[in-house]
Amino acid sequence: MTASPAITSPANPAVKRLVKIRSSRRHRDREGAFIIEGFRELTKAVGAGIAIDELYVCEDLFLGTNEPALVERIEASGARLRRLAPGPFRKAAYRDRPEGLLAVAPHLDTGLSRLDPPQDPLLLVAEAIEKPGNLGAMLRTADSAGAAAVVAADPSADLFNPNAVRASLGSLFTVPLAAAPADEVMEWLDSRGIVPVVTSPAAPSPHWEIDYTGPTAVVVGSEQYGLSRPWLDGRYPAARIPMAGAADSLNTAAAAAVVLFEAVRQRRAAKSDAAARTQPPVRKPPDAQEPGHKSPGGLGSGP
Repeated sequence: MTASPAITSPANPAVKRLVKIRSSRRHRDREGAFIIEGFRELTKAVGAGIAIDELYVCEDLFLGTNEPALVERIEASGARLRRLAPGPFRKAAYRDRPEGLLAVAPHLDTGLSRLDPPQDPLLLVAEAIEKPGNLGAMLRTADSAGAAAVVAADPSADLFNPNAVRASLGSLFTVPLAAAPADEVMEWLDSRGIVPVVTSPAAPSPHWEIDYTGPTAVVVGSEQYGLSRPWLDGRYPAARIPMAGAADSLNTAAAAAVVLFEAVRQRRAAKSDAAARTQPPVRKPPDAQEPGHKSPGGLGSGP
């Protein structure tokens, strides 16, 4: 790690700039940059080839022994390295218990054109999501389910809000993410033969009765209003998660997880069934004998 004098004042312009990027969507958009904080998140970002412009470190706040190697790796990629004393670092950090690693990275490309889904993909579409933490949780769920991408349709939440980055636990960097108006998302799905499965408490079918084995996009709506009318006009299969208690619906991130993993279950079962059908029948070797069967020579193979 290249030695440099540490910034010791919370009033330093560099610290003030970090605070603005962390706390202001307008400032993030103006700079085209966002904050990546924490060892796990930075490790995933670097592993995914995300460009890091600046790296701020505070060795006194490191939690383990692996941080210096990560710092050297990021510095070697061309990032500018700056050291902060604990006070300024805590002021700049989003977390209550910062880990001594904070980076500034350029906004990621979130155009629909960047997506190249595989054959028979499973995607997650989230419309008008308001809370960055829910978006981050859905990215983490999509990653766990092996989804090919997450598409934010008409997003209200800032995709690069620190809470979205943190809640994703780095999945923001491992799952392709796109954002576009809802009508463009529908057109994009239709043009690729990907069937949206829309979720609604008023849907006639429970979520396990829907077929997800083909090219599928699970579509969830906003926390307050659910999906907009164009999704629910009857063109697409609709799924309902039955509620057993007094609540009439789940948190949108939880609902996405329930339906995504039902899709995963069905798709795995379909692959298993297909593999079983293609396997040739098991044949016994010519000399195989059933227990107790006597050979022509009169010597039984049993006791």
